[in-house]
Parts: sequence; structure tokens; C-alpha cells
Amino acid sequence: MADKTILKYTAEHEWIRVEGDLAVIGITDYAAEKLGDVVFVDLPAVGAALSASTVVGEIESTKSVGELFAPLDGEVVEANDAVVDDPSLVNSDPFGAGWLVSVRYDALPDTLLSWDDYAALVGE
Repeated sequence: MADKTILKYTAEHEWIRVEGDLAVIGITDYAAEKLGDVVFVDLPAVGAALSASTVVGEIESTKSVGELFAPLDGEVVEANDAVVDDPSLVNSDPFGAGWLVSVRYDALPDTLLSWDDYAALVGE
């Protein structure tokens, strides 16, 4: 599992790990727990252009269907096929093997949260 304190977060319960000009994106353990057992993940295709705050995919669980929102502008350079094949990775390892997409971006939004701010948001 990644060190949660070095990640950036959105109020929509996504995390971002910055690796140079790439941002690896996933959903938080809090979101995964609230969803329940994830049974289907639909991710944007490699090469897709993302616009911050727009719906780019879907996560279905035994409880509900949730939309994935792009946390930043950029281009998808990799989608995690392992999660598409085994959606339970979102529950079992949301900060590791359960990552969703890697995006080449120009700038990070000013609205991203630190771990402390995100923890306060979700009451951890």
C-alpha cells in the first residue's frame, strides 16, 4: 500500500499519486468500503482526453453503481486491466493493485486535498 500521506485527494474520494508528469489515480479505501463488494469497473480507454470533474467511468458494486470523475485534465496513458478483470482489487488493495488509470497531465488542480484534509473530511 502506498503511503497515504504523500498522496493527494479529491472530495469525491479519489487519490492521486504524482510520478513526474503522470498521475496515477484510484479510489480511496473509504470509498471502496462505502461501495461494498466491487463487481464491475469501466475505465476510460488509453488515449482518452479527460476533463476535470467530468464522468469518465463507472464502478458497480453489490450495493450501488458509482460514477468515476476525472480529478484533473489530461490524457489516459494506461488503464489498469487487472482491475477490469478482477474488480475486487478495488476493495482488497485500493491504494496498490486496485489503481484505476495513469494520466499525463499539465497541472494539478488547486482543489486537491492533503491526507490530513481528506481524513478530516471523512472523519478518520
